[in-house]
Amino acid sequence: MRLADITWPKAEQYFKEKDTVMIPIGSIECHGRHMPVGTDMLIPDKIAELVEEKSDILIVPTIPFGACQSLAPFPGTIHIDSEVLYLYVRQIVDSLYRHGARKIIFLNGHGGNVSTLERIGLEYEEKGVMTVLLNWWLMAWDMNPEWKGGHGGGEETAAIMGIDPSLVDYSEIGGPLKMKDVNENIVATGWRSVKFKGVQVDILRSTRSITDNGWIGTDHPNTATEEWGKEMIKTTADYIVDFIEELKKVEL
Repeated sequence: MRLADITWPKAEQYFKEKDTVMIPIGSIECHGRHMPVGTDMLIPDKIAELVEEKSDILIVPTIPFGACQSLAPFPGTIHIDSEVLYLYVRQIVDSLYRHGARKIIFLNGHGGNVSTLERIGLEYEEKGVMTVLLNWWLMAWDMNPEWKGGHGGGEETAAIMGIDPSLVDYSEIGGPLKMKDVNENIVATGWRSVKFKGVQVDILRSTRSITDNGWIGTDHPNTATEEWGKEMIKTTADYIVDFIEELKKVEL
């Protein structure tokens, strides 16, 4: 049930009977040259749509924006400062808390949101709220290790193909990923990570300082298929439905 689609009396009745809500959240940011900037919003929103078909949980409108400072230089990216995001999401949680929500599920599509959502969850635990953080891409890895992927790589590309293949610009899927090393001895290995003398450390650089393309990962986008995406999204949604039913049994 989508909160945006019901009247306030129906919302009032829901909170008299139930205390669980889901908040999908993502970001608007670069996902390589081939992917829509709304990738991190579109995927959790689609998962929420499938959850809605099998669960009576109340689903809050998807929050489209997130904290994505390292990707801010790419055109189309909308970065929300972590402190602003914290205040914004906290107001949403506080409103739901006043209405009676005591179990809050964040369905998250973007790694940059994690620290903010964790901060809010720990604060509301002191008020008797149980907060669940579901990072869909990490859950998918556990369900099938072959689905493991990086930013804008095969996993996320497959997910978007499973939602709407026309959103992927196949002409922009190029060759191997080329990352910019710091120098010949300090070699880039991923998001901010570099390796020197066999040891991995982090150098804080924007994504554009690492790759001109905007995707980072060992799973090349050209490995993605529509079938993979559909199966992955459905499997994730089905798991969440089962999790919600188990969560209902928890007494706070």
